Amino acid sequence: MSALPWLEHSSQFPPIESALQEPNGLLAAGGDLSPEMLLRAYKSGIFPWYSEDQPILWWSPDPRCIIRREWMHISKSLRKHQRRHRWQVTFDKCFDQVIQACATRGPDEGTWITPDMQDAYCTLHRLGHAHSVEVWNGDQLLGGLYGVGMHSCFFGESMFSHASNASKIAFWALCEQLGRWEYALIDCQIENPHLLSLGARPVARSAFAQQLRAGLSKPAQHSEWKFDPDLFSNV
Repeated sequence: MSALPWLEHSSQFPPIESALQEPNGLLAAGGDLSPEMLLRAYKSGIFPWYSEDQPILWWSPDPRCIIRREWMHISKSLRKHQRRHRWQVTFDKCFDQVIQACATRGPDEGTWITPDMQDAYCTLHRLGHAHSVEVWNGDQLLGGLYGVGMHSCFFGESMFSHASNASKIAFWALCEQLGRWEYALIDCQIENPHLLSLGARPVARSAFAQQLRAGLSKPAQHSEWKFDPDLFSNV
């Protein structure tokens, strides 16, 4: 860890090409979780990921996992599930509850979403930069996800389910809505079997960086974060 660049609040991030190959993408340590530093990181293709017993660690893996709406794989069983249950989808209705659910979803899975991380992203949400997707059965929160939106880029952070398929439906709804808004980039950060099963793909970090620059140069095509229910009217 001592060989890593150590960051202060005002430090510039190292070039993402200088990230370690092992562990894949580890770039720097230190700094803080202020809105300024977090937004500077996302603009550079970097995100924080660490445990409570570690300093803040900053990452930019190669390859990077992303998804486009046209890549999405929505199974017949998931469509049938949504037709049968007609769960409701909202955006930004209970961000704090979503991030807390992501942080406590299992004994090991959510440990990186520390209390400091929760506070930092709740602050980003209040400033209009972080957003949540919620899936409901009546007034019962079944699942959701959260991430950071900048211009026409969205950087997914974590998701949770309290019912089978709830996180998949949240992810599906997000991709459909961002597709309608003509987002240039939906970042999934690191690939896993769950994301790959939904259509996410690994791309070279250089290609990700190019898409990121394009997305940051394009203003968002919407004035508020709100799900259009008609996107699920013909599932």
